[in-house]
Amino acid sequence: MEERVIVVDDIPVATSFHRPGFEAAMPLLVCLHGGTYTSAYFGVAGGPLGSFIDIALRSGFPVLTIDRPGYGGSGTLEDEENDFARQAEILDAVIRQKVAELGASGVVLVGHSIGGMIALEVAARRPVWNLLGVTVSGMGARIPAGGASEQLGAIPVTGMIDLPVPERDAVMFGPEGTFSEEARKAAHTTYALTPMIELKRAPVWARERLAKVAAQVEAPVQNFLAEFDALWDTSPAALADFIEYFADGAGATSEIAPRVGHSLDHHLLGASIHLKQLAFAYTCTTPTSA
Repeated sequence: MEERVIVVDDIPVATSFHRPGFEAAMPLLVCLHGGTYTSAYFGVAGGPLGSFIDIALRSGFPVLTIDRPGYGGSGTLEDEENDFARQAEILDAVIRQKVAELGASGVVLVGHSIGGMIALEVAARRPVWNLLGVTVSGMGARIPAGGASEQLGAIPVTGMIDLPVPERDAVMFGPEGTFSEEARKAAHTTYALTPMIELKRAPVWARERLAKVAAQVEAPVQNFLAEFDALWDTSPAALADFIEYFADGAGATSEIAPRVGHSLDHHLLGASIHLKQLAFAYTCTTPTSA
């Protein structure tokens, strides 16, 4: 693993590059974690096939993980500046530098939860580097009114918040039998202090931003929502809405991932999602005929 801090507008952003053991001419996978986690999220193994990073490297994909502003080794943004479009602006610049440094011919963005929202914000910027596709999980088209997401956003604090582990687990994991105790404990090591402003902005993003963002996205989009997601509307109508938002671009898919909770990657069937994400990334490397 090669670690590097890149400074953008005086904000240090910590990155970790994971190189596969063989050359396969695969696109660079750039992973953006969700709220309450660091980028170590993508290194937690939900089952015997390993973590997202493990499976990607075995398949020949180089992987770049990034601590978003406010997390891990990265600097923080003031609340008034810390919206998802601003994070996307900073991360766009970080990715541009890493693409040039690594000589990557193409990029597929991989985003979970808030990281998925920001991945779409990055895509909507139509970056100068070669964005081939976006695969997002743990986010969708609708937040249920009065649900867990709005309840988290209503916590009356500012600044950084350290959510109790039992409360996090209740939101992030599905029912007993969908995850292992080893994975749950490993996930705890990636829980982090969280900018409260993110939890306040996340519940309204789909309503206020998704349609506008989708209209600007030119790359294909793949989306997964968990069967036992505690935060998002997983109804067929909500999935159809997500697909419709991207109808004028390269298109989107949206499907339910069975037997997983919100943090899909950390469940026993997380690897089945990873394999679909890698297949999508591989497909993005082959141009479609006109």
